[in-house]
Amino acid sequence: MNTFRFGLGQLLRFAVLEARCCAFALALIGGIAVSGLLPDLPIARYDLLLLYGIGLTALAWKAGWDRGRDVAVTVGCHVIGLLFELVKVRMGSWSYPEEALTKFGGVPLYGGFLYAALASYVCRAWRLLDLRLTGYRPRVTAVLAGAVYVNFFSHHWLPDARWVLAALLLAATAGTWVRFRVGERDHRMPLALSFVLIGFFLWVAENAATYVGAWSYPDQLDGWQPVSLAKFGAWALLITVTFVLTAHGARAGAPAPRRGAGGNALPAGQRGE
Repeated sequence: MNTFRFGLGQLLRFAVLEARCCAFALALIGGIAVSGLLPDLPIARYDLLLLYGIGLTALAWKAGWDRGRDVAVTVGCHVIGLLFELVKVRMGSWSYPEEALTKFGGVPLYGGFLYAALASYVCRAWRLLDLRLTGYRPRVTAVLAGAVYVNFFSHHWLPDARWVLAALLLAATAGTWVRFRVGERDHRMPLALSFVLIGFFLWVAENAATYVGAWSYPDQLDGWQPVSLAKFGAWALLITVTFVLTAHGARAGAPAPRRGAGGNALPAGQRGE
């Protein structure tokens, strides 16, 4: 019984921490949902959502949700996301059907906040869950994440390499563990599994976002339909881009590794183990 209570308590603590990590994303999707219910808006809804996203970013920084380095990562992901949106919308993968002043190439500038929200989640999870990596290969993982990002563009003209890249990522992250703390207890999971789990919940969030009108896929223009399950796999791959950027920022901002016996530096990601 004590083991069951402890496990239940850990699960509840983890759920609360995850909710805190998702604060920016939940506030953003909530704002999108509310904006669709407001009648006679004084400005276009997409323009209003851009101002709302900027306000959320400022609030997250002032309230301490995100630190300066976290904001830099989220802004970087915002820009990367906008470039992604410009290409995908041009190719007809999805669309933003409403008009707006801050809309270029069919993409409203607020669209980048959807990727910034993902970056905010990873940054906050890194701190609130005290994430540590063991066996992490930063260079090869970064190269593969970059290849994943490029492939989402190039597959419109060249053969789609996502399954090859998925296999290479599995090989590159074999033996890489994410250690995280819930309460006073440390837990761990394979890095590849964390990508899959995050990809699944992003697919769930994407269903919610399209339902409230954040954007629309071609089959949703005449009425909302569930997002294709194939997007689950796409998100599981795309999360690697955000993860690599956040990991680089976390490692760059980490204190110098302490010295072990004989003055040898302990490997990054293994402090306190």
